[in-house]
Amino acid sequence: MVVKDKRLLSTGYNGAPQGFAHCAEVGCIRQREEIPPGERHELCRGIHAEQNAIVQAAAFGVSIKDSTLYCTHFPCVLCTKLLINAGVRRLVVAETYPDRLSHGMLQEAGIDLLVIA
Repeated sequence: MVVKDKRLLSTGYNGAPQGFAHCAEVGCIRQREEIPPGERHELCRGIHAEQNAIVQAAAFGVSIKDSTLYCTHFPCVLCTKLLINAGVRRLVVAETYPDRLSHGMLQEAGIDLLVIA
């Protein structure tokens, strides 16, 4: 979820695009191909919660600039790049993720990170 000034701006979920069957129904490409976490993000039919939160905000014309994103897992590099360009200033996550590029880009962008494991 994306929050600013104690107001909920947008939410997101992990799942397939609207109208598509979920991976749980059709099988996971990443598992089938034995792709390790943190690699080949494009080989997935799902959309990450961070991406869906950004899309939802855009669809309703809501700016998330200078907001905080709360998420269960540390963002992958694809989500990180979107969050940087959307102007998110703080991330609060429950679990880390093995993506060194993402960590470095968040640091370079000056985005505050809080892990609440």
